[in-house]
Amino acid sequence: MDNAHLTRKQQEFFSYIVDYKKEYDVWPTYREIAEHFGYRSPNSVTQNIQALLKKGYLVKKNDEEYDLPPEKKEQFGSTFHEEGIPVRGLIAAGLLQEAVEADLGSITMSTLFPNLDKLFALRVSGFSMKDADIYDGDFVLLMDTELNNGEIGAVLYNGETTLKHIYWDENGLRLEAANEDYDDIFIAPDVFEEVRIIGKYIGHVNRQGFQRAHSKVA
Repeated sequence: MDNAHLTRKQQEFFSYIVDYKKEYDVWPTYREIAEHFGYRSPNSVTQNIQALLKKGYLVKKNDEEYDLPPEKKEQFGSTFHEEGIPVRGLIAAGLLQEAVEADLGSITMSTLFPNLDKLFALRVSGFSMKDADIYDGDFVLLMDTELNNGEIGAVLYNGETTLKHIYWDENGLRLEAANEDYDDIFIAPDVFEEVRIIGKYIGHVNRQGFQRAHSKVA
């Protein structure tokens, strides 16, 4: 579909999110888009995205995120290769040794994350975990596994989700933010069955790269 079918404002919107995706390899958040264009409400972002979806410039993925249609994929280059990071040889960690170059295979996602089948990501919206260095727009990596008292996890409760330090005892469940501007959330013991811990936080990804979770419980 020809870009001439877009209005001038829609073209500016489309160009911005595409250029952002090219530079950072992720889509901008609604907040970033709204700040860039000076929108007062995220509804303006939603309306523009809906227009691009309707005109075929974006498509909806299974996880409800948007993406470019196949015919527009060539606009993007990728920094990472699906086959992994090449291992080009050996390097000494003791006395100086002769450089040894060799094709030693590659480091894949499975190498970095042995339990890859239990791993998934969610994108953060908001700043309640900023003191844990998790910011709006970051991608948190979560694992479908048990977590210890006080560790960070994603919780589903009453149809809503949140990322918090999770504490529990005989008095119930306490969800603690890593930002003093946010109050703790308390959930009584008799509604525990309505709470689902959907993932343990193991790290997050942003423009600076991959940040692994601290092993020490907060």
